[in-house]
Amino acid sequence: MKTVDMLNTAKRVIENAYAPYSKFRVAAVLYGEEGLFTGVNVENASYGLTVCAERVAVFKAISEGKRKFEKMLIYTPGQQSLPYPCGACRQVLAEFFPEDFTVIVANDREEEQFNLGELLPFNFRL
Repeated sequence: MKTVDMLNTAKRVIENAYAPYSKFRVAAVLYGEEGLFTGVNVENASYGLTVCAERVAVFKAISEGKRKFEKMLIYTPGQQSLPYPCGACRQVLAEFFPEDFTVIVANDREEEQFNLGELLPFNFRL
């Protein structure tokens, strides 16, 4: 799947994001040979209960028995700062995907691409 197609998918699901506190809406699109999974951030008044878009997409895939993915696009609308994954999301990605897994971060102005090893060089693995 091309990055532009992943971006268009993210733009379709971003309206489902629930971000009344931060106003920073995020969508994630996880793609691989086993399909396409999306997620959006869901905030909570108790910030510790908030869940990021990346984890929603990964948990949806894993809960359906899917494990083979190539890349993830993380998107925020407008020209806000790029939506780099937080430390918790980086560690969740490292749990399920190899260091060469591609992570693309994008807004309506720019995008950057990394591999997971660049984003989390000293991940915790058993």
